[in-house]
Amino acid sequence: MKNTFYLTLGCFAFLFSLNSCSNDSDDTSVDDSVDEEVSTELVMNVDPEYFTTDNLTITTVPCTLSDGTETDCYKIVTGSTPSDHEMGPWCPDNITDNAEAGGIWLESGEVYDVDGAFIQNMANFYNDEKWQMYDENGDVFITATEDDCINAANPDVGAEYENFCVECIPSYITDLSQTWLIPVTPVLQSEKAYFSTGGGGPMTASTIPSTRGVALNGIEYSAPAPTNSILSAYTLAPFDDAGGHINVHQGYHYHAATGYSTTIDQDDDHAPLIGYAMDGNGIYEMLDDSGNESTDLDDCRGHSDDIRGYHYHIDAAGNNNFINCLKGAYVIE
Repeated sequence: MKNTFYLTLGCFAFLFSLNSCSNDSDDTSVDDSVDEEVSTELVMNVDPEYFTTDNLTITTVPCTLSDGTETDCYKIVTGSTPSDHEMGPWCPDNITDNAEAGGIWLESGEVYDVDGAFIQNMANFYNDEKWQMYDENGDVFITATEDDCINAANPDVGAEYENFCVECIPSYITDLSQTWLIPVTPVLQSEKAYFSTGGGGPMTASTIPSTRGVALNGIEYSAPAPTNSILSAYTLAPFDDAGGHINVHQGYHYHAATGYSTTIDQDDDHAPLIGYAMDGNGIYEMLDDSGNESTDLDDCRGHSDDIRGYHYHIDAAGNNNFINCLKGAYVIE
């Protein structure tokens, strides 16, 4: 069923920043403002049994972490499409289409349905008369080929793509795979490693992966989509209802978690597990079974309890974000 996120109306992680949303490093920093002892908080091993098996394999390999620790990691090799939910749709065909025909857009902390009315109202929504993403028949301008998908990913995207809804489809990535390395046992650090959007200071480390984590279906939790750059080119790159979209280098990847992928329920009222961060700590949904958000989260959106040890809770989907930093050491590739 379609998520009922529609409010009024309103990379391209696969457009404009193919590298920034990949498993390469982005602008990052390490928090060195607090000199505290290495944490003795409880940590829990990654459980490989929680991952889906239809589209990935997991093996154990030796690895070296960012703090120099030599340990074992899980090597997760996955296809670039999920096995536990359908992908798309992304762009509606006509301004008369309802919410079932399109995906979602993340704007100013809110999630909007990209239906025909959203496309029709973009000039008002963004207070810019240049937005006109449909013709006299109400048909939406949509990228139609793989070449269009690739060309629209150019940072200097041509004017011929202005007012296009950019849509890359699964047939473009049938042979693409991704590999992730995550420590079997998290190694917590006294200094948090902030992503560039996580609120850290000036960049002092360039090894921090831009990828936030991996969902239990093997799909990447990516860095925030550069929505401002997308919109500045008068293009729109919707996410599907699961919060994901495609580029030909990165495959299908998430920019929001909206409840479509595999989850592991907890025995208490705690939010379900949905994946693991790149430091091996668990990532859980934002809200618990009673609909409440934890009030004691740290800068990374993490905290500890006696059952799960240190772990993260995702940000609200409309914030185009998952977690803000890593509390544990990560693999340096």
